Amino acid sequence: MIKSLYIRVVLTFLVSVIAGTVIAFFVSTWIFEDKLNENAQINLRNFGQDIVRIYKTLPLREADSFVSEMKQLDSYHIRIYEATGQFQSYGKLNGHKPAPVTMEQLKKVLDGGVVQVTPNGIASVLLGLPLKTEMGTKAMFLETLAPPSSSFVANWAMIFATCSLIAGSLLILVASIFLVRPIKKLTKATKRIAAGDFNVKLNIKQTSELGTLARSFEEMMHDLQQLEQMRREFVSNVSHEVQSPLTSISGYAQALKQVSLSDHERSRYLDIIITEAQRMSKMSDSLLKLSLLESQSQQLRLVTRSLDEQIRRVIVALQPQWSARNIRFELDLKAVHQTADHDLLNQVWTNIIGNSIKFSMDGGMIDVSIKQDTKNVTVRVSDNGIGISLEDQKRIFERFFKADRSHSRKYGGSGMGLAIVKQIVSLHQGDIRVESEPGQGTTFIVTLPITTPTD
Repeated sequence: MIKSLYIRVVLTFLVSVIAGTVIAFFVSTWIFEDKLNENAQINLRNFGQDIVRIYKTLPLREADSFVSEMKQLDSYHIRIYEATGQFQSYGKLNGHKPAPVTMEQLKKVLDGGVVQVTPNGIASVLLGLPLKTEMGTKAMFLETLAPPSSSFVANWAMIFATCSLIAGSLLILVASIFLVRPIKKLTKATKRIAAGDFNVKLNIKQTSELGTLARSFEEMMHDLQQLEQMRREFVSNVSHEVQSPLTSISGYAQALKQVSLSDHERSRYLDIIITEAQRMSKMSDSLLKLSLLESQSQQLRLVTRSLDEQIRRVIVALQPQWSARNIRFELDLKAVHQTADHDLLNQVWTNIIGNSIKFSMDGGMIDVSIKQDTKNVTVRVSDNGIGISLEDQKRIFERFFKADRSHSRKYGGSGMGLAIVKQIVSLHQGDIRVESEPGQGTTFIVTLPITTPTD
């Protein structure tokens, strides 16, 4: 594969010239094909044999009709003789005097022989072939028309040279446009991106330096588009999430100015302000945490500990949440020792199990299990809660996304928990996925390496 742009330009020029010459040759040959065939005596025999096969294959009337319309009659003259000496001619003579056919020649062909003579001696051939039809054997005589003159040859050479020049020039022009087009596309795309338009399609399939540059440009453009989309969504989400607690804090702070408030109302308003302030603080901490994780500045502190014991401790720590709602746990936790950053994994299990508790029905059941193979450990957390729609499952790991906003408002939450979980699992080179149906519950499946790679 030639990747050098310089070599491609040179080869393109050479191929264009050669291809132009070849095309010009075929064009000029096609223009004068009928008359050029006059100099090829062998074509007369081949043409005669074709006529013989036509009469063998088709009925006589159809064969006559087919032969009378053949284009080759511009170069050949055909006479088909009966045994009586009468004949039917095909083709226009255009001033050409047909060669005479003697009775001896006619008899020889009718008896199955072949006659070939050069009556004029100048590339002119009279060919006699037996022609078998459904009405019996006939004699077919073919001859070439007048050969080309010297003026014709000169005209052909001039037209060939002209066609070669025009075709070569056109091909070089087209090739130049083809080579320059990617550069123009990149220039226009750069201007559009500079203006903030990232919906640019290059469609450059080359494998040369231009193709490599175009693909790098498309990757950069895709990354910039994602960053811009993330920036807009982030600003929108942060503005929305911050506006709600700020509105509550501002409203209840204004209400505290009322002198007529009772101590109970004043205390309730202060509690709301404190709760909203804590909510903003928690969201700020989550944003900072996620930012550190996404920038990969978070250094994993790898230690080997019991994973099943860690999950049990998380469940115990969350007891106030699940015991108050009569939620039960079914545990299948096999003893597994894993090398990982267990401080970060603790947040993974806290967020996932906390979500299962939050969105479970009162008196529900949550199943937690661990399975281990030679390289990985898989943790499954299943509940029989409200479930998640298929459309929302595609977005639940995005920051600020809340699958059920009414339920989220009831139990709180900033929509950052699963985004943090996803990033922590990715840092450990693991995988997390969700299986859920609305009204049937949700299962989170976390797969982690038993020993987290240090690279």
